[in-house]
Amino acid sequence: MAQQQGMDSALFERRLRPVYDNLEVGNNRKALQESEKLLRKHPNLLCARALKGLSLLRLGRYDESHGCLLTVAEEKPTDDSTLQVLSFCYREMEQLDKIVELYQHAVKQNPGNEELLAHLFISHVRVEDYKAQQAVALQLYKAQPKNAYYFWSVISVVFQGIRGPESALPEKRKIYLGLAQRMVDKHIKEGKMETEQEAFLYLHILKLQNKYQEAWEFLTGELCAKLYPGAPVSMKFELLKELGNWRELNELLQQLLDADRDRWDFYKEYIQSSFELLKLTPQGVENGDKDSLARCQEFLQRIIDSSERQRRGPYLARLELHQRMRAEQLPAEKLIGDFDEMVIEYFRLFGDKSCCTHDIALFLPSISMNQRQALASKLLLESGVTSTSLPKNKEQLQKHLCALQISRMCGSHMDLPADHLLAFYTALKLHYEHGRSTFGKKLLATEMGPSDAYALLAANVMYDLSRRENKSDHLFEALCLLQYVLRNSTSNFHVKLLSLKIYHLFGCQVGAQEMYEYLDIKQIQLDSMGYVHCQLLPLGGRFSGNRNVYDATLKFFTNSYKERLEYIALTYRFCTFSKMEEFMNFKERLTNSLQYVACSVEAQICDLVSCYGNITQNLSAYVAMSIEPAEDRIAWHELSDNRDLGAIIRWDPLHEVDAAEERRQSFDQEVEVLQIRSLMLRLFASFIDLYHGAGLKDSAAGAETTTLELLRESWTGLFQRLRLMNYKSLAQKFLVNLLPTRLHLLLDMPYERFFDDLAQLVLDLQSGSAKLAEQCKRMGDNVIATMELCVQTINESNESNGMDGLWKRRGQQQRVAASLEMLSLYAFLLSVLNDKLQVSSKTKTKKKPVENKVDGPQPISEKERSQMLQELMRQLKHKLEACDTAIRSWKAPVLPRDLSSFMSDMSLKPEVEATLIGDVSATFKDSHELMVTELRNLLKDKIRMVAK
Repeated sequence: MAQQQGMDSALFERRLRPVYDNLEVGNNRKALQESEKLLRKHPNLLCARALKGLSLLRLGRYDESHGCLLTVAEEKPTDDSTLQVLSFCYREMEQLDKIVELYQHAVKQNPGNEELLAHLFISHVRVEDYKAQQAVALQLYKAQPKNAYYFWSVISVVFQGIRGPESALPEKRKIYLGLAQRMVDKHIKEGKMETEQEAFLYLHILKLQNKYQEAWEFLTGELCAKLYPGAPVSMKFELLKELGNWRELNELLQQLLDADRDRWDFYKEYIQSSFELLKLTPQGVENGDKDSLARCQEFLQRIIDSSERQRRGPYLARLELHQRMRAEQLPAEKLIGDFDEMVIEYFRLFGDKSCCTHDIALFLPSISMNQRQALASKLLLESGVTSTSLPKNKEQLQKHLCALQISRMCGSHMDLPADHLLAFYTALKLHYEHGRSTFGKKLLATEMGPSDAYALLAANVMYDLSRRENKSDHLFEALCLLQYVLRNSTSNFHVKLLSLKIYHLFGCQVGAQEMYEYLDIKQIQLDSMGYVHCQLLPLGGRFSGNRNVYDATLKFFTNSYKERLEYIALTYRFCTFSKMEEFMNFKERLTNSLQYVACSVEAQICDLVSCYGNITQNLSAYVAMSIEPAEDRIAWHELSDNRDLGAIIRWDPLHEVDAAEERRQSFDQEVEVLQIRSLMLRLFASFIDLYHGAGLKDSAAGAETTTLELLRESWTGLFQRLRLMNYKSLAQKFLVNLLPTRLHLLLDMPYERFFDDLAQLVLDLQSGSAKLAEQCKRMGDNVIATMELCVQTINESNESNGMDGLWKRRGQQQRVAASLEMLSLYAFLLSVLNDKLQVSSKTKTKKKPVENKVDGPQPISEKERSQMLQELMRQLKHKLEACDTAIRSWKAPVLPRDLSSFMSDMSLKPEVEATLIGDVSATFKDSHELMVTELRNLLKDKIRMVAK
């Protein structure tokens, strides 16, 4: 080979080793030097040239890297080293289709090479080309008849049926799955099935075709017992349920529960099977035996009586059976006993465990409100703690907490007068301090304080009071208490989450950011829990500050996307078919995550709003964003809601909480917000592309005009639809409820009119329409209205400061930020338009006068257009200066009471009160000052941008 240069492979590897070593430790500059040194001696060494391309790529020299890699790829290499380096480069650049081309060329030159064929197969896996996967797998099997390759072909056929482009057609799905089954049947007949994963795949294929009887026969047959002895029992549950074989399922579960007596999932299945058996038995009696529910009760009681130590499982199962019987209007009390007594017994046994509250809460919806509150009173008595006594040990403290939490869930606090709630709050504080000082000493840094839940409950009570009075002082006091708890119990994430929520409620971004960083959310939590912060950042008043949070979140998604593809590739290499679909579903959920898509859009809007360089730098930054106005890249119908809404613990009244409905409403509204923001971004990009797009993106001006007009129609149509939908703001009845989305803010602010008129202005400027002057006046009026809205909001904030500067603070900050966002984007666009018209007027050559004049209005000359644009920029400059003056006068939020009043109410340790409340107050002041500084810097940049 040319690239071997007469060297043997050992010498070849030794010469390349320094390049590999430097790349591995991240010393990319040194790796580039080593590769160039090697190429000076051996200029045709393809692997060295590929490594040079990788070094350049990691140094950010993308154009040079692209040229280097292109020349290597054109040589159509076949050696594994060069192919692997090129593959690595293309994976980093997310150009996975080029890896397919590489290995296709290599396989053509070495048709029977097992290693190259395997790499080609994996390259098809990464781009999810199932048909090509199947063809390559069969080619591999012919070259090397191994079971793994045969089943690669089978799974490729399965995925064509359930995930391929034709999977939506039932008849195509049936054909592909039938083919996959026949392929495995043939293998079984030939006695070639060897591993448990192959047995799993066959069972999976049968279940996908609803062939449950065949699947059951195979699962219980000799071959499966030999190959797959560790088949999970959940498979048997599923098949027996589908086949309606409830008696066998019931008997199987009894055996399993005898062996493992604390499996709650088994108990639920067992109770379900008992009810199904009851339906099958005439009058509930068969051959004189007791009915299935009586046998179920006896079985549960036997487990309880015979267990050496108390286990929660059978006790919970008994409560579940009682609840199900009452739902079916069967005599539960006669068969099992009094429900309240059973709950109290459970409380006596397990009330000292933190899980007891939510265990009991599972069964509260099945009883009436009066019965719930009576039960809550009994549990408070049972805890042994009264209004005049304190818990004597940790166990009694936890029982008291459990009883209080159940009491709140039963609605006992809902109708209490304000003075009673305040007294209750004071009692909770005292209980917290007693528990901390008595039982919370010498805890590990990772442990939560035993009495921390008192403070969490107190914060919820104070929110109830604040909401009743529409005042912030009670909730501010609760926030100070939570910060005190956090000093004593640094690992209590429940306290951090509640503090984060309160800071956001008051519009304090510095405090919220501190809590978010303190939570130390990482990896998949950035998707499942990132919503507590990321979805509340946009239009909060800190455009540049938000970008760091978005960067950290987006980095996880982009990095994990590459990792997820490799995980899927590894499942093929190791034939772990049981994990394959799980990984693929996981990849799709993350790829279509609302959190990911929303952060991507908001980050781009942040960048456009915050642009502060000269026109060349700003346009370069815009081009790097790769926004395609004509292409909507979001798969709207596949957006996934991956939020963990149970992350923030809640004990709110069960009859007032509908978590599923709250999730649905908030998700629907967040999707609508994303619709607005995404369309706004694309519409704004179409404005820029109309003037600079032809030069920047090689696109025709006519196509850009059409795109702009279509997006403008979509923009007005979207707002019309949203107003007809009449979405309601999310309920704020409890502290744990999600904060309102930005949907109503975006509908109330003049976004629709502003960008609609801006679209017309851009079109008129391009065509020189006779109505340009009129449109310029209209845009001028929009700018004045937006500026006045900003100034008015700041004046209102200053006026309300004397009464309560925090309660409405978040909404005021959002209106100001939204006003400045519109004006900032407008400033950026005017600078782009002005630059284009200035260049055009300088380069335009004089034309000879045309003798035949055309009737009708003539286009306005470019000189006049430029003058009109200059006037718009002057006007915008004055309005931005007016906004800057207003923001400079914006006062920091003032608390409704002075700090000494708060200190007297806190009744904590005197040495910590002053610093505690002072620190929280300082956080609000710092947040305001930082926001004002950032907004003023933003305005200065925009004033400089239009002052030409």
